[in-house]
Amino acid sequence: MHENLPAMIAAHAAQRGDHPAMRFRSSGQWREISYGAMNNSIQAIARGLLESGLAQGDRVGIISGNRPAWSLVDFGILRAGGVVVPIYPSSTATQLVEIVQDSGLQTLFVGSNQELATVREAHQRLPQLNLVLVFDDESTSPAEGYLSFADWAEAGETLGGDGELARRQEASQPGDLATIVYTSGTTGEPKGVMLCHANIFHQFRGLSKRFTIGSDDRSLCFLPLSHIFERTWTYYVFHLGAINCYLDNPKRVMSALTSVKPTVMTGVPRLYEKIHATMYDRVERGSASRRRLFQWSMAVGLNFHTRRLAGRFISPWLKLQHVVAEGLVLRKVRAVVGGHKNFFAAGGAPLAKEIEETFLSAGVLVCQGYGLTETSPTVTCNFPEGLRLGTVGRPLSEVEVRIGKDEEIQVRGPNVMLGYWNKPEATAAAFTEDGWFKTGDIGSLDPDGFLRVTDRLKEIIVTSGGKNVAPAAIEMMVGKDHYIEQIAVVGEGQKYLAALVTPSFEALEEWAKEQQIRFGDRAELLRHHRVVEFIRERIDRQSANLAGFERIRRFHLLEDGFSLNKGEITPTLKLKRKVIQEHYKDAIGRLFKGR
Repeated sequence: MHENLPAMIAAHAAQRGDHPAMRFRSSGQWREISYGAMNNSIQAIARGLLESGLAQGDRVGIISGNRPAWSLVDFGILRAGGVVVPIYPSSTATQLVEIVQDSGLQTLFVGSNQELATVREAHQRLPQLNLVLVFDDESTSPAEGYLSFADWAEAGETLGGDGELARRQEASQPGDLATIVYTSGTTGEPKGVMLCHANIFHQFRGLSKRFTIGSDDRSLCFLPLSHIFERTWTYYVFHLGAINCYLDNPKRVMSALTSVKPTVMTGVPRLYEKIHATMYDRVERGSASRRRLFQWSMAVGLNFHTRRLAGRFISPWLKLQHVVAEGLVLRKVRAVVGGHKNFFAAGGAPLAKEIEETFLSAGVLVCQGYGLTETSPTVTCNFPEGLRLGTVGRPLSEVEVRIGKDEEIQVRGPNVMLGYWNKPEATAAAFTEDGWFKTGDIGSLDPDGFLRVTDRLKEIIVTSGGKNVAPAAIEMMVGKDHYIEQIAVVGEGQKYLAALVTPSFEALEEWAKEQQIRFGDRAELLRHHRVVEFIRERIDRQSANLAGFERIRRFHLLEDGFSLNKGEITPTLKLKRKVIQEHYKDAIGRLFKGR
């Protein structure tokens, strides 16, 4: 089989057509789609696109939350020789118009009511859209003037065109453009990253040398498929003939962990941080004897699993201690994330080493990795036989990493994009003269080749005293607190650092009630002097190991957090600092005036 994404699904359908490929919730029940049924649906979608006049290389958009139809359409577009343009479901009408116009797509697949409302708002500015298909489910209202995806796909089952589709697949090349992924743009305007089939298949080769995943493994698909991290991982799950379980509402991830019991999955640091913070808050509230038991068990677990993964000697005494710790504590910790895991993958932002250690103590390996949309995405990652906590691992095979000017991480390899769509100047600017991709991230390589990522090159804060401060590292350290949901550090050109903080209101309101603090609403709660003092104490506690110039001197509590819909964070929860500084410029200004 040559490097072609829909061809790998056809191969699985021929080999094990009845094996489950997809699981999803419908009417309160988990249902399945086999590889054979998946392949048939992909073929029907490809026939329908062919019938609609899709030419090879035409762009087709998808704006929807996660669901099996997302992947079916993705593969259907590719089988018809088209180029997939994923659009974040949280996009505004203006952002949608910009992407449709820039990519030149004429066909758009649309998800639930939220996305449908955006498309309707934008449609008058999009005369080139000649086919809009709406996914059908209980959350979607009838769409006047648009077509039902279910009816359209069913009609595709009886259409011809298989010969032409086979010809297009046979003529496809690994270097053919497969997708244009518009970056979330933490800085500057979004750009369309061009990735080919070969870029994705490199990821398969690199990951398969590091991880063992079988056809019975289950992955929980909860990060947005419109982001390259979850999408490439989903391709990889299907590449291995495993089972992908779709979660349509990422807010339900904790309940899904215990119901799906995934054996592998991707995640962002915030997921692991919240699990860690909740766990340790419960421990803090327990008796002294329970705290000692928990701490002892976690120490035993960390010692045991660190030695196990490194292939070092484990004494009979440590084995016995581990059996006791398992029965008393560690098994219960593991149950919170749905029991046994082969591993978790973490990407999108740095994860604190102590959180990695907490999960490892319970026998759950969180493998940090590093990458960008432009690198398909994975550049480096930890894995069971190559683990160094506190780093994002070594480069995948065939990938080179070096530290360039201003400590910038630079990458070269078959995972690097073809370029930016319609932006030759931006493409040229993204590479060094000798052909290395400039990531815009700051980092370092240790003597064994493990990479550490410090911050974004453009996001370093320089104080009036000339100190260079990496805000992401401070935010990671303070943000792991149970009572803090979001934090953005500010202080460019100022004498000290300050922060915008969104509390974890569920935890804070529970604490306030325990303290018999009366409040009518969140605004009143945040004004209470004891609440302000409490958050001050939490920030100081988490900042104990920071240098004096890195500590947060003042902060402003936000009633409403940073929002994806307002463009303040990316789908993987990274801060868009320029947007935040503009939206909260008055509050930031007050943080640096007077007392």
